Amino acid sequence: MRILPNFVRFSARKVPLAVNGGQASTIDPTTWATYDEAKASTRGVGVGFVLNGDGIGVIDLDHCIEGGVIATWAQDVLDANPGTFTEVSISGTGLHVWGLLPASGGRVIRDGRSIEIYSQGRYIALGAPLKGTVATLKPLQVSL
Repeated sequence: MRILPNFVRFSARKVPLAVNGGQASTIDPTTWATYDEAKASTRGVGVGFVLNGDGIGVIDLDHCIEGGVIATWAQDVLDANPGTFTEVSISGTGLHVWGLLPASGGRVIRDGRSIEIYSQGRYIALGAPLKGTVATLKPLQVSL
């Protein structure tokens, strides 16, 4: 992911920001930056990655960590997607399972779980790597 110029900053309200001023857009690559540029910028509160349909996607698992314990339904998603990069969201209560995913419209599952699947038209605020994760992206299994 770091080799792609798909990075933005974000505000405390999670508004995407361009590193050199103004708002960033998930559909305008001229408002994105390299990882190094985004990391070096002091705008906003963190770094985000723009999903633009280029084959990278994320399964966003909200409210699945409590007291440091991953919920069973979220662990099932992790087990279905071994060996791909996973991070803890900036809230500390969610997970982002990153991997390879063809461009498609987003999908949201709210049936006692909170699962969102995206591969384009969104940006994801980057968190911290989940302990034991790898720096590899593998095809995501999204039949949940």
